[in-house]
Amino acid sequence: STQDHAAAATVVGPYGTPEEPKGVPVYAWKGESLEEYWWCTEQLFLFRDEKGALVGPNMILDDGGDATLLIHKGVEYEKTGVVPSVEDDDLTVSHEYRVILDTLRRSLADDPQRWTTVASDIRGVTEETTTGVLRLSQLAERGELLFPAINVNDSVTKSKFDNVYGIRHSLVDGLNRATDVLIGGKVALVCGFGDVGKGSAAALAGQGARVIVSEVDPICALQALLQGFQVATLESTIDKADIIVTTTGNKDIITTVAMQRMKHQAIVANVGHFDNEIDVAGLGRIPGIIKINIKPQVDEWVFPDGHSIILLSEGRLMNLGNATGHPSFVMSNSFANQVIAQVELFTKFEEYNKDVYRLPKHLDEKVAKIHVLALGGELTKLTKDQAEYIGVDVEGPFKPEHYRY
Repeated sequence: STQDHAAAATVVGPYGTPEEPKGVPVYAWKGESLEEYWWCTEQLFLFRDEKGALVGPNMILDDGGDATLLIHKGVEYEKTGVVPSVEDDDLTVSHEYRVILDTLRRSLADDPQRWTTVASDIRGVTEETTTGVLRLSQLAERGELLFPAINVNDSVTKSKFDNVYGIRHSLVDGLNRATDVLIGGKVALVCGFGDVGKGSAAALAGQGARVIVSEVDPICALQALLQGFQVATLESTIDKADIIVTTTGNKDIITTVAMQRMKHQAIVANVGHFDNEIDVAGLGRIPGIIKINIKPQVDEWVFPDGHSIILLSEGRLMNLGNATGHPSFVMSNSFANQVIAQVELFTKFEEYNKDVYRLPKHLDEKVAKIHVLALGGELTKLTKDQAEYIGVDVEGPFKPEHYRY
């Protein structure tokens, strides 16, 4: 999903040239293979000083938890002195996890203390996504988290803006660039009705699609119903949908069995997180199936019976792979939180335990205020009596931590 021109500009920097770059190193390019992606991720940790000694970074800003995963697995396997092997015919292990193990196996052979050395200098990590926060929370619960973490995802100015309003723009943008089909009149199945699912359903409905939502959480399901969407299981509707979008952050949402039941040339897309929401690996193992690349990030998979589906971005985030992601203004909310969290951890890391924290409410409100003013909004100001009446400060925070918005 990397935009190569943006990556190149970052490397060159404002005062450099292509021949003499003076910017920030970037290890990424559009269309990486899994092997290339994890090689790039490893390079992020190979900072060296003037004498060539490995020093590594002192902070991680993560988006999905991959950098955090690599360093934790690296430290784990350095302690045991061996990276576990996996049988070639073990279908329970994904190709991507095999690539991760191969990356760490080479690393361990090259330097048996690399990841332990790098981890010792890291003051903390700030995490952008729901999936990444889940990984961090699991590490913390097991007592395995190596450094403090700040959960940026659950800042209100991230999850209620980036996740909802960002995807409302970029999902349709990705569908249009990839297929240019008319969305109006189509049946769209949205798997999941969390923040991303809410934005996705609203975007598709706004284009005139008839939206069906599948959901495991009765609260989210009720929200979908009260917003006018049909709520049904994937199994009962998969053969009726023209567009299927996964938004869950979970795995095995769309199986090979489900894909074989889809309508001819149904469009299948993921905006949740990893490509395991859709069983792309299993799709490729169906005997007699044919993959036809229509254009970059758009593939038609033809089943032996002759009917086909159109898979976007190989099951990865299609709003990034088929488009350019969320608009910069809505991402400004998220990135403002990231910057604040990075500064907080870097300057006060000794005050934090190895746990997962959230940014305080007053900083969330500060980020929102900056963006309200940027859009020309005017904020009402409480009088002292009004503030005392509802038990808040005149300058905020205006809501308790548990307020849902």
